[in-house]
Amino acid sequence: MKKYAVICAGLCAAMAFTSCKSSESAYKQAYLKAKAQEEAQQQQGYQQEQAPAQNVVAPMQERPANNTRVVDNADNIAVRQEAVSVVSGQGLKNFSVVVGSFSLIANAESLQQTLRNAGYPAQIVLNSSVQPAMYRVVATTFDTKMDAAASRDALQGKYPGAWLLYAK
Repeated sequence: MKKYAVICAGLCAAMAFTSCKSSESAYKQAYLKAKAQEEAQQQQGYQQEQAPAQNVVAPMQERPANNTRVVDNADNIAVRQEAVSVVSGQGLKNFSVVVGSFSLIANAESLQQTLRNAGYPAQIVLNSSVQPAMYRVVATTFDTKMDAAASRDALQGKYPGAWLLYAK
């Protein structure tokens, strides 16, 4: 019985080793296919070099210029641009320092009074383009961005998150 088991195991091993052998013709076919693809790519590259390059240019569109003032950011100071209307105060200049935003006018009036008691010419402006409409409390307003940025930096100690507003 042991002889038959050994002989069967030997035959199985011999069949396993001989059946998994790759044929040389399969390697040759794969090599020829890869070589043909490589030659086709080279031929295509040669044809592209021979063809004259065509520059594609989009047609120019004329657009009317509008009267929008551009706020440059060469000094890397972040400025938010919003369309606002003055609710309480004398009026805004080009750049303003916002220290609070509220959806209720009573909260904005409370902060405005606190700022006025501290000596700031605080104002309230309304941005109705966002939902819900926001009442922005402006502590100071300036003609130049640099002055507004200096004021914002001074106010950020007491009012963290103060930011610059450019009123449209």
